[in-house]
Amino acid sequence: MLPLKDILVVDLSQFLSAPSATLRLADLGARVIKVERPVTGDICRQLYVSNVMLNGESSVFRAINRNKESFQADLKQEDDKAKVLKLIAKADVLVHNFRPGVIERLGLDYETIKAINPSIVYGDISGYGSEGPWAEKPGQDLLLQSLSGLTWLSGNANKGPVPMGIAIVDILAGSHLAQGILASLIKRSKTGEGSKVSISMLESILDFQFETITTYYHDGGEAIQRTESNNAHAYLGAPYGVYETENGHFALAMGAIPVLGDLLACEVLKAYPEPDSWFTQRDEIKQILADHLKTGTTEKWLSILEPADIWCADVMNWERLFDHDGFKALEMIQKVKMGDGFEYETTRCPIKIDGQRLTSSIGSPNIGEHTSSIFNELIK
Repeated sequence: MLPLKDILVVDLSQFLSAPSATLRLADLGARVIKVERPVTGDICRQLYVSNVMLNGESSVFRAINRNKESFQADLKQEDDKAKVLKLIAKADVLVHNFRPGVIERLGLDYETIKAINPSIVYGDISGYGSEGPWAEKPGQDLLLQSLSGLTWLSGNANKGPVPMGIAIVDILAGSHLAQGILASLIKRSKTGEGSKVSISMLESILDFQFETITTYYHDGGEAIQRTESNNAHAYLGAPYGVYETENGHFALAMGAIPVLGDLLACEVLKAYPEPDSWFTQRDEIKQILADHLKTGTTEKWLSILEPADIWCADVMNWERLFDHDGFKALEMIQKVKMGDGFEYETTRCPIKIDGQRLTSSIGSPNIGEHTSSIFNELIK
């Protein structure tokens, strides 16, 4: 039995952050009912960055909203809102990611919902929290990456800020919301009391940088210094980075520089025996490594360094990764089917419980696909 079986989640959220949290709850066994506005539904169905459409709607929506049901309702219409409130009265969890102030105008704020359902776990995600000068700013991933300092950690020193090529802030915020909801469900099982779980995307991405922010606060407030070339971590010394080889690229994480000099037959590296120099002279060390590693293939360097227990790896693109036995052994891709019979492939939940992978064959819902059945079962 899945751990969240019989947990009912009412999901009022859109886009990626909170829907990624409810996806994880669904994978853990919860029943997730996604409340969507008539006609357009979740804006992510059409208006997201992907131009890849699956069964007429965004591939991103299909990926993030599998394993859920869809209930059609206009929250600005009293009749529809009354139905949703009846649904919420029976729910264990309510999730939304409206901007501050919107949920209050809809009459679905925590105090109102708590009066209807005192034991509910109420989860919300905002961009910047409900207070402070940024509270009304749009909580969009790239904007949060930019404001949070994250973009100054990647890329080389002379290349300007570099954002991550994935919606990292959305997904982290969703993960933190899921964690808070699960903790609150445990609390409720012991006390019978509900909770309000609030996550801001800004706090999530700041927490993501706990390692570097802590270093900054204890390093005299020194400005972040990325390496001039082959940067992979603004605070780590040589050899940490990704290097070009004769036939591809090669990631080199940790290793004593003189030892690398011996293993790679690069005598000049032996001139840096002191660990402190691997930080203070990391630019020149990395340049030596970069020039030397171009003289051999990725396979050559791996065959030398891996047996010596040096942390290194091939740098793969998806085509090579997906064809590799290491990836195939994970069985990370599952096929799911929508209610109209349309099938597509997507990732599965990464969690194992008692040795079992958590998979589900249920695809994303069409708008209002389950409205009638949910109404007859839970509202009527």
